Amino acid sequence: MRIIILLLIVLSHLQATSQSGLDSLLNVWMDTNQPDSVRAESYSTYILSGLMFPYPDSANSASDELIAFGSENKLYKRQIDGYRCKGIIASIRGLKDLALANFDSCIAISERHNYFRGSVNNMTNKAIVYKTMGDYSNALNTLKQCLIEYEEMNDQLGLQAAHTNIGLVYSEQLDYPSALKHHEKALQICQESNGGIECATPLLNIGNLYGEMKEHSKALDYFFQSLNIYEKEGDLPKVALVNQNIGNLYFREAEYDKAIEFCEKSIQISEQIGNKDGKAKALSILGHSYHGMKDFTKAIEVFTASLQIFEQLNDPYNSSIVMAGLGAVYQDDGNYLKSLEFCKSGYDLAKSIGAKGMEKNTCECLYLAYKSLGDYRLSLKFKEEYQILKDSSKTTETAKKLQRMEFDKELLADSLRNEEERHVIALAHQEEVAEKDRTRNMLIGGGLLLLLLAGGLFSRNRYVNRSRRAIQVEKDRSEELLLNILPEEVAEELKEKGEAEAQLIDEVTVLFTDFKGFTAMSERLSPKELVNDLNLCFSEFDRITAKYGIEKIKTIGDAYMAAGGLPTPNTTHASDVIKAALEMRDFVEAGKAKKMEAGLPYFEIRIGVHTGPVVAGIVGVKKFQYDIWGDTVNTASRMESSGEVGKVNISEATFDLVKNISEFDFKSRGKVKAKGKGEMEMYFIENE
Repeated sequence: MRIIILLLIVLSHLQATSQSGLDSLLNVWMDTNQPDSVRAESYSTYILSGLMFPYPDSANSASDELIAFGSENKLYKRQIDGYRCKGIIASIRGLKDLALANFDSCIAISERHNYFRGSVNNMTNKAIVYKTMGDYSNALNTLKQCLIEYEEMNDQLGLQAAHTNIGLVYSEQLDYPSALKHHEKALQICQESNGGIECATPLLNIGNLYGEMKEHSKALDYFFQSLNIYEKEGDLPKVALVNQNIGNLYFREAEYDKAIEFCEKSIQISEQIGNKDGKAKALSILGHSYHGMKDFTKAIEVFTASLQIFEQLNDPYNSSIVMAGLGAVYQDDGNYLKSLEFCKSGYDLAKSIGAKGMEKNTCECLYLAYKSLGDYRLSLKFKEEYQILKDSSKTTETAKKLQRMEFDKELLADSLRNEEERHVIALAHQEEVAEKDRTRNMLIGGGLLLLLLAGGLFSRNRYVNRSRRAIQVEKDRSEELLLNILPEEVAEELKEKGEAEAQLIDEVTVLFTDFKGFTAMSERLSPKELVNDLNLCFSEFDRITAKYGIEKIKTIGDAYMAAGGLPTPNTTHASDVIKAALEMRDFVEAGKAKKMEAGLPYFEIRIGVHTGPVVAGIVGVKKFQYDIWGDTVNTASRMESSGEVGKVNISEATFDLVKNISEFDFKSRGKVKAKGKGEMEMYFIENE
């Protein structure tokens, strides 16, 4: 069965595999007497089924091993498996660019070997990554290309998957009619093929969609159709899931008895098959249902059982949901101190993982708890925070609706333009015959007038064209100046919206340079000579940063600051910045040698590099400047000041990203004291 809902991979062997089965797969891989193809396929299945989710680091290393083995033994499908695993792991970790790069590798290998199904399957994976990034336009364009490819291959399951994923993207944009159309198309494809268990997934998706649309009777109808198929086929994990969905729907309708009935069925099946996650989620819905019935004792008992499992599974998001549920139950039961305890724990957990939706719910919980305890200052604080988060979630939803409205507006505009063109052509045709008669008479009596008009129009056209050219020159000059100040993507956003939003970028590599002896040189050189030397260095630094795709941030006196991996994140920022740093060092060293020969004062340089998260955005109103902020910037500066002349000094965070790149030579400095940071691991790049 090809599993479609919110999965990055469509392989049936991702379903639960027993430990003995995993051991057997690993034994086949270790057995060098087995054929290479059999060994590699077993290892691929072992990584996907046994390592991927519980041990992502091990899965990543094993995937590298699989890629190398596949390359050495010309097993290209196993290479694809390895890159796909790495793409999934990167996506789970939120490293979207790295995920896309790995899926691109899958596609490139597939196309080299005319393996079209592998290519289109990984295009689907890319589309799902785009969806998780909120890049709905690229997601839809990629999936629509997949539709074309699957149609050419006459792959009905592929077509069903593509329509399902398109439906999920439209759902994310709150465009439920379009989503419903594609989910129904997926169902139609299945029903026109062999039907059976493959139809259960689109039925489940349509049920979920009607649930979002608050059409609960229709949702239940589709849920039960899906449930019947899964029960008939004996697919117990899916039977448990659909029972859980039905229970949740009844809970939302406040039909608590029915909600409890279906949740208990889901729990029973989850226990039978050892699905702890499914059991915990059903218990959570059960807790909310008992809370709705005012059975606080039972609600606390069930929520507590759910929380214990989520904590065992190290699932902070769902743990925070259950903590908020417990806080609400204790609040209604009058135990305000217990309510405060769980609300606070849930709030801290949600905040630590950036789960804004749960942060909002726990803020409301804290507001009520502090209010009940008479602490009106803290109550007001969390009430205000709750309102901010609530408004923020509304803004996000509104933005999605506006995005869809803009898309619809563009389609309408295209339609109107086409209709207008047809209308103009029709009118022109009707006028043509009458125009011939009018023209004959007008030419006889109006020849002189036409000559005068032509002369006037010629002069005016020449003036208009000259003005347009002048305006275009000024516009081009303004564009060039703007791009000299701001990154292209930021400049485009500024022109389009009149403002550019600040970004939190998870991983950026920042470079700082500083000249030793600058103050002494300033005493021996004229201001003009000093500025000329400085300008020569900084101009070359600008060329080097452009060469490696690094963004110059600013100069501060004789210091130069640049960063890689922004405004568009990438996976090569650390190596790009180090290569640029080495070229900067070599340029300054060459200049120093020439100056020494001539007996002139010279610059020497220290360079520091560090990797970490930054906030990036525009400052200023009349004079724009693209800048970055955060502890990463401060630490990069400390790498420079803690370095040595003629050396590139990097932090441990940067070293971890480039330590396996063979073209770099490193020298560990051990722990070095950095001002304001304490002792930090540092490394010199020793490349000559």
